Amino acid sequence: MTGEINEIGLVPANWTRRHLLGLEDLSAEEITLILDKAAVFKRAMAKDRSRLPLLNGKTCVTLFFENSTRTRTSFSLAARRLGADTVDFSASTSSVAKGETFIDTAKNIEAMGIDAVIVRHHTPGAPQLLADNLRCGVVNAGDGAHEHPTQGLLDILTIRERKGSLEGLTVAMVGDIFHSRTARSNIWGLKKLGAHVIVCGPSTLVSPRWAELGVEYSYSLDAILPRVDVLNLLRIQFERQYTRPFPSVREYAHLYAMDGARLAKTKPDILILAPGPINRGVEVTPDVADGTQSAILEQVTNGVAVRMAVLWLLLGAREMMNDE
Repeated sequence: MTGEINEIGLVPANWTRRHLLGLEDLSAEEITLILDKAAVFKRAMAKDRSRLPLLNGKTCVTLFFENSTRTRTSFSLAARRLGADTVDFSASTSSVAKGETFIDTAKNIEAMGIDAVIVRHHTPGAPQLLADNLRCGVVNAGDGAHEHPTQGLLDILTIRERKGSLEGLTVAMVGDIFHSRTARSNIWGLKKLGAHVIVCGPSTLVSPRWAELGVEYSYSLDAILPRVDVLNLLRIQFERQYTRPFPSVREYAHLYAMDGARLAKTKPDILILAPGPINRGVEVTPDVADGTQSAILEQVTNGVAVRMAVLWLLLGAREMMNDE
């Protein structure tokens, strides 16, 4: 285990962040540092799944006000594999259901002696609100349609592993761009690392205003497929919509689902991603989701490594430096 800890090393002295709220305000160097450390954690876990005692004595709380499978489980596993204790908060069985405010709930949990809150909330800006009111570290696990930074990081890590570099790649995100926090985090991270980004979907979900962020937009998947290196297939978020953005799911699948016929029109080494949960037959067919170009399960594996890197950088690295 000592070898793995030595390989992780120490963070550069200029890393001073206490929170991870989004990728918009991270530099390319900071994003690369997280990816590099995640790659080391991934190698360490591949050798030995026993705990790395890097966050012994720390306590992380997952404060989720929206449903989650991958993100919540991934953060819990990441914290435990670093030696931290974890507590899972459920809004439905908490004092929030009795009328307690979001901030009061968080402050009461902090008063019990914790080191980080990992928060998912339906309101954009909720993690920033916590960061402004708490002394402990805050990690954004998804806030409304704003950002999902660790999802963006794990997507980018998966691309880097398969492609070697982000520089010069064309990455298309297809689907419900309007409601997607994953799309926003990916855009910030991909652009900072040199990729060209295309957002694609129905005109009701893809506005020309995305061009203001320096990305290309398209309403035709078939038109962009031949020049795409990476395709990230986003779920239609019906739970965030008050009206249907297209006539039927069947019509959406006809125009935007990635299937075998469309795959034949792409570059031979195209990489297929999907943040999940995937709806088979809607945004992707089973043969593509389970095919050799798909890295959907690799994304899940990389999610644990990325979240280990984030938690270690926010909670452990500075103290390790002070101990040297």
